[in-house]
Amino acid sequence: FMTFFIATSLQFDISLTVVELGENITLHCPVPEKEDKFYWYKQSLGHMAQTVAAVIVKQITITEQFKDPRFTVKKEEAQYLLTIRNVSKEDEATYFCQTGTTYSLTSGSGTFLAEKHVYVKQSPETASVQLGDPMTLQCSLLSKNKETRVQCPGEHSVHWFRAGSGGSHPGIIYTQRNRSDEEEERSCVYSLSKTIQDSSDSGTYYCAVVTCGEILFGEGTKVETSTPQFKGLNVYVMSHHHILLLMEIFNIESQTLHIITNCHPDATEQSISHLTGSKL
Repeated sequence: FMTFFIATSLQFDISLTVVELGENITLHCPVPEKEDKFYWYKQSLGHMAQTVAAVIVKQITITEQFKDPRFTVKKEEAQYLLTIRNVSKEDEATYFCQTGTTYSLTSGSGTFLAEKHVYVKQSPETASVQLGDPMTLQCSLLSKNKETRVQCPGEHSVHWFRAGSGGSHPGIIYTQRNRSDEEEERSCVYSLSKTIQDSSDSGTYYCAVVTCGEILFGEGTKVETSTPQFKGLNVYVMSHHHILLLMEIFNIESQTLHIITNCHPDATEQSISHLTGSKL
C-alpha cells in the first residue's frame, strides 16, 4: 500500500492509505505515556463516526459491531495499533483516534483507507517489429469491480517510458493528452503509436497513469527489432547441358561460373570450373 498526506478541514491531518482488496493493514496512533482513555473511530463517507474500540484504564474493548476476527487493537510502546485483515470494500472509511482523560480528549492522527479498485493493463506483452515499421502499444485503466466505471484522468496524466536494452535507465518518451473512454469495458484506453527507426528503439516500454493521488504502472511491453528480409525470387537453375552450350557461345569455357541456387537467406553458391572438361 502507499500513503500520502493531505490537508483537511478537520482539526488533525488525515493521510490517504490505498490498499488492495484482501490485504492486511495496520493503522498507528501515537499516545502520551499517561492516558486514561483511548478510542479508535471509523467514519464512512456520509455517515456518523462509529467507535471501533475503547481503551479505559489500559483495558482494550472492541465494540459489538466490530467483534470480528479481522479487527484487532493492541498497544505497542507509545502507540495503539488497529489491524484490519482481509480488507473489503466495506472497510473504506476514515479511521482516527482520540486520547486523553475523562475531561479532555485530544484527536490524534487519522487516515482515509481507500480500496485500490483500478489497475493498469498493458498490451501486447511482447512485440517484434521490423525496422521502418510502425507499432502501437495500448495502456488500459480497468476497474476490478464490475459495477464500477473508471473515472478517466484528465490531460497530462499518462506517461510512456522506455528502458533500453543493456541496462540503460528508463527515459520518458511521450506524455498522453488524449483518452478513449470505453464504457462497455469500464476502462480508459491510451495508445502509443511509434515508427521503429533503428535498433536503439528496442527495449521495454512502460506506461504510467496518474490517478487518485497515486501512480499506477503497467507491466511493460518488450519490443524487439528485426531487419527486413527480402522475399524469395523465382530463379530457374539451368542444366549442365545448357551451361556448356552458353559457355561455347560466349567462349568462356576456362572461367569459373557461380550459380546462385535461390534467394533464400540460406542460399549457397556452387563453383563450376572447366565444365567443358567434365563428364555429363
